[in-house]
Order: sequence, then structure tokens, then C-alpha cells
Amino acid sequence: MLGLLRPLLAACCTYLLLPCCRARTPRFYNGFHYQDISDGNGKGEIFFNGVRLHVESPQHSVSATRGSSVILPCHFHYEPEPSTPRRTRVKWSWLPANAISAPASPVALRETEVMVAIGNRHRSYGGFRGRVRLRRSVPGDMSLVINELQLNDTGRYRCEVIDGLEDESVTVDLELRGVVFPYFSQKGRYRFNFLAAQEACERQDATLATFEQLYTAWDEGLDWCNAGWLADGTVQYPITVPREGCGGVDLEAGLRSYGRRHRILHLYDAFCFSASVKGTVYFLKHPSRLNFTEASQACVSDGSQMAGVGQLYAAWRMTGLDRCDAGWLSDGSVRYPITRPRAHCGPAEPGVRSFGFPPRHKTFGAYCYRETRQQTSGR
Repeated sequence: MLGLLRPLLAACCTYLLLPCCRARTPRFYNGFHYQDISDGNGKGEIFFNGVRLHVESPQHSVSATRGSSVILPCHFHYEPEPSTPRRTRVKWSWLPANAISAPASPVALRETEVMVAIGNRHRSYGGFRGRVRLRRSVPGDMSLVINELQLNDTGRYRCEVIDGLEDESVTVDLELRGVVFPYFSQKGRYRFNFLAAQEACERQDATLATFEQLYTAWDEGLDWCNAGWLADGTVQYPITVPREGCGGVDLEAGLRSYGRRHRILHLYDAFCFSASVKGTVYFLKHPSRLNFTEASQACVSDGSQMAGVGQLYAAWRMTGLDRCDAGWLSDGSVRYPITRPRAHCGPAEPGVRSFGFPPRHKTFGAYCYRETRQQTSGR
């Protein structure tokens, strides 16, 4: 019997040793095909010539404001320096902020191309086209310059330098300075699924906040006892003062997490993130109080439009807007921003005070938003 089995076992072993049948492990693919035949032995082997490629960044995290320009530093050099110029290529790619803390799936971790450059030739891609360039201030400087920063530009950028078979990279995280605010539907609490939460934030000139942005807001004092969606599909809420009904008094202060929820079936509020606005938010001076329709028309007559919630929060945090007058916003809510707490202007802490969503026939002031920075008659 053993004699009969030996040929079969040998065939099985041979099959298992075939390269095409070996288990494949995921590998990072950078989009380049490497071929270097200038320094080989004719058998596909490349000899190491003693020159090492080094890629470095003096900053691994950079923060900036929306609409501004930012430089993500990246430099490369050789040790020792080669006697003749070498043909190097650089590729900048990007992993969005909401994917960094998402599940480690091939789709979630797929990097998006930003720019590829070889010598003096370069190409930019997607939403970065026309907004990015290499600084090239000194030899080896491959720092990425991004102009007109947008809300969705946050995330992790990879600077990858390629020289033949040598491939080294470094990452730089980009954050926008801004403000996180809780947001709920006019219909009441816990009415948004994940997609509706995304859309609600976007209508207020904001995006769903990332975990890092919410954590920073909590660290700065944000306390909110209603759970909301974040950009990575988790549901959380920040507590600075532990209490009953908000996780209990026995839990330490921090972010309470419900983990990942079903993006269609489960309903919560939203935590939105807004950065600086390109124009101006102002309280419209008017001889009388206005209902919602009148407030909207008054802003238009003043050459503006009604401000969104994200725009009001950004103006409060980024420009110090302080006004002790309740006014309509574009979503039908009534709020006012306070940077200098004082009597008859709400609590003793700075913040954006909210009256919720009162009936639209009620009368208040109006907060308007103008794209340009020209002087407004209502300021």
C-alpha cells in the first residue's frame, strides 16, 4: 500500500512547491513597474552599489486653515552622495481622514493618487488637479504644496521616492483647524442614518467629524449627552462631566462609544466639523424682528444669503464673532454666538447658544453670509 501511495505523495508535494500555488499575502502596490538592467549579471539579479536612498520629513503632522495653502515637507538624499545624477521619481498619495480609523479592508486602505513627478514632468489627479505642486526649493526637496485647502483634504499623505529598485516613503498627516458641533434634525433627536448625517453636515457647510476631531473638541471642553455619527461610521459622544443618563457617574470622562453601527438602519444625531469660511458671517441690523421667510429675504436684499450652522460656528471659533442677539439660520434654527460670556447672554462659558427649531412664524433677527469680504451695510 505504501508503494502505491509514494507517487501520489510525491505529486502532491511537487504541486505544493509550485510558485503559482503558494499562498499569496497582501502587498503594498505603488503603481510603478520597476526595471533596472544597467547593473545586473544577466540573470535578473541587481547588485547593491553601496548607495542608500533616505526619505525624511521634519514634520509628521501639519495643521492649516481652510482656503489657505499648506506645505507637506518631504526630502530625500543619498548616502554617500552619488557622483552622477540619478533618475528618481516621486509619488504623493493620500488616505482620507475617515479611512485611517476605518476597518482594515483593502477598499478602506486604498490610497488615492495626488501627484506623480519624474524630473521636470508631473501630473496631478482628481480633486487635486491644478491645486498641487512640488516645492523644489533645494535639491532633494519633494515637499507637496496644496493650494485652496478644502474640508475633505484632511488625512494622511505619503511621499514615496523611487530610484530603480529602491523605494522609500514617509507620511505626513494634514489637519484643518476648525470646530466640531453637534447637529440634529428639525424632526427631533436621533433621526439621521449615516448617509443622512453626511448630507446634513454638508448642507451646513461642514463635514462629518473624524474621531480625532471629536477627541480634540472633547479635550477642549465639549460635553454633549447625545450620540452622533462620525466619519468612520462609528457612533460616539463626548462627556467631560460624568453623570447619570450619560454613561453613569462611575465612568471616567471621555468619549462614549457605541462602536460601528448599521449605516442605513440605525438612527442617531451627527457631529459635524466646520473650518474657516471664505466670506463673512454677520448679524443683519434691521428695524424690526423677522419671521423665517422675512429673514431670508432680508439677507438676499443685503446682497447675501442666510448663514448655515457650520458657518456660524466657524465664525464664532475662527474670527471671534460675538453677538447677544438670537437670529435665524438657513436650516430654520435660531442661534447666537458668544465669545465673551456676560449677563443675559446665556451660560458662563463661551459657545453658540441655540433656541432649537422654533415655529417659522416666530420673529427673531437674522445671521447672513456673504461670499466676498466687501463691507456690508448691515454690519
